[in-house]
Amino acid sequence: MPTFNRILLCYDGTREGQHALKDGASLAQELKAEVHVLSVLNTSVWVQGADITSAMPVDLITESAKSVLEEGLKKLTARGIWATGHFVVGDPLDQIASFANDLKVDLIVVGHRHTSRLARWWGGRNDGLLLDRVSCSVLVTMGPQTSADAVVAGTSEVGEKARPAEHF
Repeated sequence: MPTFNRILLCYDGTREGQHALKDGASLAQELKAEVHVLSVLNTSVWVQGADITSAMPVDLITESAKSVLEEGLKKLTARGIWATGHFVVGDPLDQIASFANDLKVDLIVVGHRHTSRLARWWGGRNDGLLLDRVSCSVLVTMGPQTSADAVVAGTSEVGEKARPAEHF
C-alpha cells in the first residue's frame, strides 16, 4: 500500500463533503498525515443560476463559502487534527487538480453524489476527468446510503430537494 503523507480533503459542506471530510480525517489520523482542506466556490453554478446569483451580493456568497471552510477546519480541530485551509473561486476540477499538484499531495479525498445520466448530461458534468488531471491517488467516499438516498439516487438533480448533512 502506498504511503499517504499529505492528504487533500475537498469540502463544500454538502452531505457528500461531510463524508469526504469524515473519512479523510479518519485516514489522516491513522496515517499521521499532513492535512489540507480545499473549499471551492464553483463559478459554473453562477453561470447556470445567473438569475438567482445576480440578485445576491458576491461578497455575501464568498463569505458564506469561506464560513463552510472554517466549519470544516473546526470539525477537524475537534478531532485533534491540525489542517491548513484553502479557499478558491473557480471550477472545482481545475482547482482540485491545481492544488493537488502544487501541494504535492499523495491522496485526494472527495465525496460522490449519486446522479442519473440525464442529470450529468444536463449539468455538463465531467467528474471522471479529475483522475486524468492528477498524478496521485483519489479516494471517492460514498457514505452510508439510507433508504431515502436510494430513492433519490435514481432521480435527476433538477427539482431534487436538498438532503440534510450527516453529523461529523
